[in-house]
Amino acid sequence: MSTSVWPPIAPGALHKEVQATLARELQWLLAALQETLQSLKAGLEECAELLAPKEPGSTLVLSSLRSENLKGFITRVGARIVKGDVHLRLPSLPAPKGQNSYKLSISTSAAAPTLVLDQVTTTRTLINACLDVVDATRWTGDRTNANFISSQLRLLHENIQEAKAALKGWTDDQKPWNEEPVDPAAFQPPLPNNVSFHLSISEAAVLLNVRTLEAAYPNTGTNTPLSIASGIGTPSYSGFSIRERLANALGGSKQAFHDEAHEVFHYKGQEVRVRDKVRVESQDPSLMAAMAKLAALERNIALSRRALDVVMGKEADEG
Repeated sequence: MSTSVWPPIAPGALHKEVQATLARELQWLLAALQETLQSLKAGLEECAELLAPKEPGSTLVLSSLRSENLKGFITRVGARIVKGDVHLRLPSLPAPKGQNSYKLSISTSAAAPTLVLDQVTTTRTLINACLDVVDATRWTGDRTNANFISSQLRLLHENIQEAKAALKGWTDDQKPWNEEPVDPAAFQPPLPNNVSFHLSISEAAVLLNVRTLEAAYPNTGTNTPLSIASGIGTPSYSGFSIRERLANALGGSKQAFHDEAHEVFHYKGQEVRVRDKVRVESQDPSLMAAMAKLAALERNIALSRRALDVVMGKEADEG
């Protein structure tokens, strides 16, 4: 089906009318986008509120699936882990005499190092950057300049995508566990030298990986367990280490069975293997709500960018 104008309009006049119509559409869209920016700001402020460091924080239960390997809790306030107790039952981490589990307690001392979820910090930083972009777009820049508005929307879109990706987990700038060890002094008593305690965010859930480590000597084909009391680079041949070596000789020690069992990692200046590993996820309602809101904001701004590109005669950028 085709349409035509009667009486016919000269090509030059028709071109002028088309351009005038596009100009009016662009003017209307730029005005409408101011309301969109206001709505985006409200959504971003809600996300910032969900991630703000407010007491008493979020207390999350930690429990290994179908086992007693790990039980406990942590309390998150903003990006900081301010409290937590974790009870471990691992073959390579014997419990103290008279106890049935090995307890790790996060120190509540003001002088103790703080455990920080860097992904939450990154998300908050990006959200604050988005709020600055919205304010600059609405109050500082030329709101009638389509190219300016388009570039600002692109910047907003990229920041929101990065913020959502940080809560989703495993961004390009996220370091692996062996390159980012926690300070043992963040625990009371201090974290044993042969234990790695790694917290991160995955799919808006707090992910805890606890690993027990042993020194790796690939040249000789043997592994010497680390001592809890000694440094990671100083093998111990007394106490637990002797018992473990005797158990290995008698065939009584269970073979490590996890996804990192046959890998060697560089950790605190030494080559180590992972003896035991336990992985626990705990759903965080605030993080889940923030990621859902960011996903909705991402869709809204993508639609706004696409509409503006169409009126400006540009092809919509992928993503």
